[in-house]
Amino acid sequence: MRIRPLAVGGALEITPVQHRDARGMLLECYRRDEFARLLGHPVELVQANLSTSARGVVRGIHFADVPPGQAKLVTCVAGAVLDVAVDLRVGSPTFGRWEAVRLDDEDRRAVYLAEGLGHAFCALTEGATMMYLCSAEYRPGHEHGVDPLDPSLGIPWPTTEPRLSGKDAAAPGLAAAEAAGLLPGYDDCRAYLDARRTGLGTRRTN
Repeated sequence: MRIRPLAVGGALEITPVQHRDARGMLLECYRRDEFARLLGHPVELVQANLSTSARGVVRGIHFADVPPGQAKLVTCVAGAVLDVAVDLRVGSPTFGRWEAVRLDDEDRRAVYLAEGLGHAFCALTEGATMMYLCSAEYRPGHEHGVDPLDPSLGIPWPTTEPRLSGKDAAAPGLAAAEAAGLLPGYDDCRAYLDARRTGLGTRRTN
């Protein structure tokens, strides 16, 4: 697999090698040893989610409290989406920056997002199907969102009429989320990951 760092610190684009023959195709979409070598700590994937979306649906921008946060490895297994990583870590050198990657069922690329980053996507096709592999279980009350249409972020969603859930439509903008203390701190994220790299990290379950 080929791995490219994105402009958002802690986000990676992964392009797998596809092995094709008359029967079909096979690829490696995740290798624990490769991620451990690259990140300095293993990525323990404990929950898998799958979603389907109609064309023009925008989901996100979603993130979780840190610690423990929720690192994600996301890919589009059917159709196509514009996938967006957003740096929501207050104090980060790339705070407020985002980068978009097309994920589809042709190139089979994936995006890895470290703890503290925000994630969103727009479905480019009907029935776009996304698979998320997550490093922590879903924890109600510790999951948050930022308005994906916030003009201060300026994400050019490829649809004239974004279709949002009620929860996403009501999410605060970046500045309001920061003022309310909802966003993760860059130093907290670094300390959490440093502790994991040295084997001292602990998983908070409440």
